[in-house]
Amino acid sequence: MTAAEPLIIVVSGPGGVGKGTIVTALVERDPKLWLSRSWTTRVQRAGESSAAYVFTDRAAFEARIDAGGFLEWTEFLGNYYGTPNPEIADGRDVVLEIEVDGARQVKALQPQAILIFVLPPSRDEQERRLRGRGDADHKVAERLQKAELEEPIGRELADYIVVNDDLERTIDEMIEILHRCRSGGAST
Repeated sequence: MTAAEPLIIVVSGPGGVGKGTIVTALVERDPKLWLSRSWTTRVQRAGESSAAYVFTDRAAFEARIDAGGFLEWTEFLGNYYGTPNPEIADGRDVVLEIEVDGARQVKALQPQAILIFVLPPSRDEQERRLRGRGDADHKVAERLQKAELEEPIGRELADYIVVNDDLERTIDEMIEILHRCRSGGAST
């Protein structure tokens, strides 16, 4: 990969680690980044930005699957989630905010993609964050159980692992990772 080629940055991790907050801050601070908005068939949460996802219905999502319109997609807790094939504009680097299964699919199709795996500081903090965003008790339990299964896979796939225990420090660390990758630096 040459320095002129746009990077594909995959920010992944279990639910409740702060991926959305981190990615939003990264895109705001770094004009070289372009966020690919994922699609979902789940209902928009109370207080959730309408820009968080492309909220759609099952029929539209399945039509896009049939047309080959997703780089990756999965079904989780009865809803579809997917990343549309990126349309890289004006040479900016593409950021994908996706779950571990999607990250695995992207790495298989785009081995040069940079996977940053985000972890919570603890399972208790992850649970607090999930509850804080309004997830129902059964959804919290399912997400925590899934996190236990995803974490070893995410660690194995990751080029970089970041613990989101302090948002500002986490964002600074990820910006440093991006600078290193852009300059051809090796992963750790």
